[in-house]
Amino acid sequence: MLPAPAGSCDGQGVKIPAKSPAKAKLSRAFPTLTLEILLIESAGGPVCGVDEAGRGPWAGPVSAGAVILNPDDLPAGIDDSKALTHARREALEIEIKARALAWGVGFASVEEIDRLNILHATGLAMRRAIEALAIKPVAALVDGNYKFKLPCPIQTVVKGDSLSLSIAAASILAKTARDRLMVELDAQYPGYGFSGHKGYNAPIHSAALKALGPCPAHRRSWAPIRALLEA
Repeated sequence: MLPAPAGSCDGQGVKIPAKSPAKAKLSRAFPTLTLEILLIESAGGPVCGVDEAGRGPWAGPVSAGAVILNPDDLPAGIDDSKALTHARREALEIEIKARALAWGVGFASVEEIDRLNILHATGLAMRRAIEALAIKPVAALVDGNYKFKLPCPIQTVVKGDSLSLSIAAASILAKTARDRLMVELDAQYPGYGFSGHKGYNAPIHSAALKALGPCPAHRRSWAPIRALLEA
């Protein structure tokens, strides 16, 4: 359910002041299948949710998940991956993969990020995730407001991972897949702490970069990395 606008009704005819406790509670929406049902009815076929993970880090690829949920077999507790613990994400990943009608994960490499820029690389990862689905969707709900060119028509949803169950499920798959890959990169390039911070800016990461310099897993087009290379 979308949060009610300031001063509007809560859906039950109750007027909600802009700064009331009720308004504060409504501001944290939990994902539902409402958007999926509406789009399925208008598009006339299966709809997937799509989300990414890893747009902001200094190192590692960007990932994307795509999920077509089964409305009759939904895992309990699906939410925005950022609102879940690591253990809960891991458990939900297993359930989503077992119970969804179809799921896919895609990556865009560090080299592709540097060559294309992060926005276009994110779109590439999303395209690969959708193409990995065992069922071809007729439309997709995509987190955010950028209209990526994907293999099917899309509907963008700002804060979609907190509104759409399919997008939230996709966010979980994207996050868990990328986290595992960063653990692998930590073993391949020890000393940077990738398994902990997952490539994001962190004191241990900055210190390692100053001591060791960038490794092949780092995004050369990122300003902090480029500055080290040009120093």
